[in-house]
Amino acid sequence: MDKEKQELKDELQKHVDKVGIKFNPNEKVVEGILTGLLKNKEKHGDIYCPCRVVTGDKEKDKEIVCPCVFHRGEIELQKHCHCNIFVE
Repeated sequence: MDKEKQELKDELQKHVDKVGIKFNPNEKVVEGILTGLLKNKEKHGDIYCPCRVVTGDKEKDKEIVCPCVFHRGEIELQKHCHCNIFVE
């Protein structure tokens, strides 16, 4: 994993530890989502969830900055978030 992805993962690890969830044990899935987050940061200016549509409305789009507002409910229902980076 390159330095930029590792730094992002380390940053997201703080959230994972705080709320008691985990990263997907499949490192390839995690690395793919981290790649998508970094591409969105480059293209749109923030780490928007790669499985959500960025509208360009900053107020609305802040809901989909990783970790998005939907991930906790999705994990409760499905045991993983929509993009599958976080699991129960």
